[in-house]
Amino acid sequence: MAILARDVRKSFGRVAALRGIDLEVPWGQFLTILGANGSGKTTLLRTLSTLARPTSGEIRIAGIDPLRNAPAVRRLIGVVTHQPLLYDDLTVQENLAFYARMYDLERPQYKIVECLAALGMERRTLSHGMQKRVSIARALLHDPVILLMDEPESGLDSEAVEMLEHTLRPPSLDSLRTVVMTTHNLERGLALGDQVAILADGRIAYLERCDRVTVADVRATYAAVTGATL
Repeated sequence: MAILARDVRKSFGRVAALRGIDLEVPWGQFLTILGANGSGKTTLLRTLSTLARPTSGEIRIAGIDPLRNAPAVRRLIGVVTHQPLLYDDLTVQENLAFYARMYDLERPQYKIVECLAALGMERRTLSHGMQKRVSIARALLHDPVILLMDEPESGLDSEAVEMLEHTLRPPSLDSLRTVVMTTHNLERGLALGDQVAILADGRIAYLERCDRVTVADVRATYAAVTGATL
């Protein structure tokens, strides 16, 4: 199992962000997570990615307990959050070269060029509009077997979104990369995903295979469990 969570809870003082998450994501599966703002999506991804510690519960990433061996987990995952985790005073290539050294990559320049080309960024300096593309390239730089992506399409233009989709779901996939992606775009989430989940009030209120539901089905369920619309 790529990702396993059992009764995972996360509180910030008296505020409970996660209220008992149970989740299994097999190798090679793409899980789309939907949810209103404040439902716990970002907290869940931060907890799975070792950026936050759960208050209680059990997590295994590729069979590894992140509380006992966070460095081993970080070598296996790529993470895209709302914060780009980049240095504004460095160029695109300098940022990626820094992370390549952290991952001790062989032929780092080759991987940098490959990732930037996949996202349509071959030679550009780092600007605000390009930070999301670079953060995605950073997440892909070390060929992670697990990708955790928090609204990766946010802030991207249509060309970049198309490139992102091609990167996440290439025509021929040689590896069993596992992806967990939060999004507010229902149609895109169903098109990319193998499974779709809805988070509501820190709990998984709905989980189903994407090929068993329609956009209308999920939209109606989303409104029923969250009280909001997509």
